Amino acid sequence: MEDFVLYLTIFVLSMFVGFEVITKVPPTLHTPLMSGSNAISGITIVGALISAGSGHSTLTTILGFLALVFATINVVGGFLVTHRMLEMFRRKE
Repeated sequence: MEDFVLYLTIFVLSMFVGFEVITKVPPTLHTPLMSGSNAISGITIVGALISAGSGHSTLTTILGFLALVFATINVVGGFLVTHRMLEMFRRKE
């Protein structure tokens, strides 16, 4: 139970820190940071695959699968947003 409280505390604190960091990003830095976060989410996909396939318990399989789904949504959405933003900077011919 103590481990759960520790992990939950770390998770909640990381949510607050992530929210504060993201809200302070100016629009001109959004596209480069989005590309970097896509790379990090790619690493998350690998970790989620390992967790889902480890077979330790049903809970780890379910949480790993959910992490895989959410990280995939994040990567695909991030690439779509980045592509759309880069289209705004192309010259009209």
